[in-house]
Amino acid sequence: MKLKVYVGWDPRENIAWEVCRYSILRRTDPTKVEVHPLVQSELRDLGLYNRPIDTLAATEFSLTRFLTPHLAGDVGYAVFADCDFLFLTDILSVIEELDKTKAVSVVKHNYRPAEIRKMDGCAQHLYPRKNWSSFMVFRCDNPAVRALTPDVVNSAEPSYLHRLQWLNDHEIGELDKGWNYLEGWYEPDYKNLKAIHYTLGGPWFEDKANCNFSRHWIDERDSMLHEQLSPAA
Repeated sequence: MKLKVYVGWDPRENIAWEVCRYSILRRTDPTKVEVHPLVQSELRDLGLYNRPIDTLAATEFSLTRFLTPHLAGDVGYAVFADCDFLFLTDILSVIEELDKTKAVSVVKHNYRPAEIRKMDGCAQHLYPRKNWSSFMVFRCDNPAVRALTPDVVNSAEPSYLHRLQWLNDHEIGELDKGWNYLEGWYEPDYKNLKAIHYTLGGPWFEDKANCNFSRHWIDERDSMLHEQLSPAA
């Protein structure tokens, strides 16, 4: 069974989604993983998402991320990641690190950024468990995960969803911060990097061209573009 990975998509960050997807497939056996974009317009067309347009949301996938287990089905594991991730290792290895008794596993950040603006000038909102939901591994057959239906996603308060209040605390597993390494927040010499999260905006924005680990993302993008331009063997 393939691991299904859903990546947030926003029209302002299409290149970020493309590089994120490439970084996963470059390091993981493509016969064992599927990578899909969460495109809000498509989810609306399917009748899975019908919330009013939120003009204050930082991205179009702010809440559609919680449709991940419904889209994946009720067997095995599924992963959600923001599009501003760059994966540095085989994403399948995260499954080996899970506590299999947990419904959802995340990096439990204590993230309190001082910036009032984040990527592309969007407002920075502070709230408990901030960025926990930016990388989630769902155990799809867990009853608490199966209860996260499209009806819940379409009706619940955003804070209820993002703070994982639809789970009991003991149902939330913890991952090493290397799986959701917040660029600009964690120490730059951390030795267990698995995925860099450019949560304040990455090198695809002009004003972030020289952020920490910018060269990692630029090299990945260039490798992707080179492959796309190279004639098929």
